Amino acid sequence: MKIVLQRVQRSQVSVNQHIVGQINQGLTLLVGISPTDTDAELQWRLELRLFRDPEGNPWQASIQDIQGEILVVSQFTLYGDCRKGRRPSFSGSAKPDQAEQIYEKFVAFLRQSGLKIETGQFGAMMQVEISNDGPVTLLLEREAKPA
Repeated sequence: MKIVLQRVQRSQVSVNQHIVGQINQGLTLLVGISPTDTDAELQWRLELRLFRDPEGNPWQASIQDIQGEILVVSQFTLYGDCRKGRRPSFSGSAKPDQAEQIYEKFVAFLRQSGLKIETGQFGAMMQVEISNDGPVTLLLEREAKPA
């Protein structure tokens, strides 16, 4: 699983010019699923200190500490391989049926936090607007361990 995490002031995702998910202060997660991902890769740490604490000290508060919001957008292109030819290969991405199941489990895991969780529309052509705060952008990768 690969996630591009962005700390945001606000973010929204639209499908056919209709907003399907939007948040204020929090995190936008662009999520790519690989064919080897299992439930073990879903357990992301929401305790990452990415925000200022009430005294204004940077990198002291988690998304849970600030009661922030999370927008989750599926992004199979995170597994695009551009090393050969003039078009990316997406063979490293999970097939849509498998990816959607894992994506939905990941969203369910996040919802257990009690935070506001919004999503895009899996498999749709989406327009994502991100007001990156900082800017803070991290690439989180968690690959399944070989059996």
